[in-house]
Amino acid sequence: MRTGIRRTTAAATAGLLLLTGTLPQASAQPSSTSATARPNSVPPDLPPNTAPPADEGKPDVKYERTNKGCVESDTKSELIKTMPWGQVQLNLEQAHRFAKGRGVKIAIIDTGVDPRNPRFGNRVVGAGEYVDGNKNGLDDCDGHGTEVAGVAAAAKTEGDFVGAAPEATILAIRQTSDRFEFKGDANNEKRGSAGKVGTLAQAIVRAANADAKVINISLTNCGAPKGFSADDQKLQAAIRYAVDVKNVVIVTAAGNLSDQGTGCAAQNNNLDPNTVNSVSSPAWFANDVLSVASLARNGDVSSFSVWGPWVSIAAPGEEIISVDPKGTGLTNANVTAQGVQDIKGTSFASPYVAGITALVRERFPDLTARQVMNRLKATALHPGNVSGKDNKIGFGMINPVAALTAVLPAEAKGFQKPQPKEMNTAVTPPPGLDWPPIIVALSGIGIGVGLLLLTLFVRNSLNRRRGQPV
Repeated sequence: MRTGIRRTTAAATAGLLLLTGTLPQASAQPSSTSATARPNSVPPDLPPNTAPPADEGKPDVKYERTNKGCVESDTKSELIKTMPWGQVQLNLEQAHRFAKGRGVKIAIIDTGVDPRNPRFGNRVVGAGEYVDGNKNGLDDCDGHGTEVAGVAAAAKTEGDFVGAAPEATILAIRQTSDRFEFKGDANNEKRGSAGKVGTLAQAIVRAANADAKVINISLTNCGAPKGFSADDQKLQAAIRYAVDVKNVVIVTAAGNLSDQGTGCAAQNNNLDPNTVNSVSSPAWFANDVLSVASLARNGDVSSFSVWGPWVSIAAPGEEIISVDPKGTGLTNANVTAQGVQDIKGTSFASPYVAGITALVRERFPDLTARQVMNRLKATALHPGNVSGKDNKIGFGMINPVAALTAVLPAEAKGFQKPQPKEMNTAVTPPPGLDWPPIIVALSGIGIGVGLLLLTLFVRNSLNRRRGQPV
């Protein structure tokens, strides 16, 4: 960095937050008459004409504040002396020559977004609340959602740090929080944190109806394949509604490995990609979302990033710098129960992709959500294998400049993928053998050889008569 920037630390969860609720099953339970079981890496098909869930716009139960303190800045700050490597790697400065997200709304469904950091300006709008019914998404006791929003859309003020879409509007929707709990009642079990799969589905519908063009979900419900619940189907229906009816691109974190109960317990290192140990939702709805893996500075997939056939694309997810959730500066670390830790996770790779998606939506406003997703995957830096895709980083690291400048024939109006066609060109067969000339030629050769042998015989006979040695 050419100027010093305050480094602050915050007591926020840097990893993914678990949503409470039934974990999705990666395969439908076959009936006794079912012919073929579905692979456990693929969700069941959504029944035709399934309506999205109704958005109640409020918490599903009454959550209460825990005794955990909210995010606090570290007053003994240091200076951040380097520009975020992810910002450099993605060449955001060049990308911003083409678009900055102006006029595009990015919904951040998370722990809320605190709008007071000056890098947000007046671009944060309270859009929904599913934790505390008296709020509107603009409180963030955890700090996670504010940091995610900073990566996606913080503007440049002092120094060189900038979010991926610095002129986009941020729709703040608080759907989860580790600082709230539900103590249980006769109908519902106790929950150690706020948030449920059902309210995530409602939040997606709410964001779509608020004219968001991009939704970022840095939240994951992860576990071994289990039963596909009614809430899981609501989530699937909400996603499909947002994408196909409201034309929204949904970007979601691929998931983190963790043995602390805040992520996936087992890596999907199976030889068979159709069989997985962990299901990460909503990432596994691969046909309808962009699921984002995390990359380290050296270009390798991060050790904590969950693999899976649903992974779409990758972005930097380590050594993250973002806005301070409760101050006016920046932060590159969080205070957790384990001490001060660098900010990292697929949670923070996802908003890079969400912000870049906003740039593409500004530059190509006529593209549908699915065309935008295809453009981002087609222009990514593909892994070096035959298919150009793998289960670790999907189609590869997102390439903002290429996504904003490439000409893709598939986007042309009326374009149809070329299909092989039968050729009608007449091909003349090789001529048959003309036997009379061949017979004459062979006969001539035979006669010539015979005359030569006769000449040699006569010469030999004459030499014998004259007494000359043969």
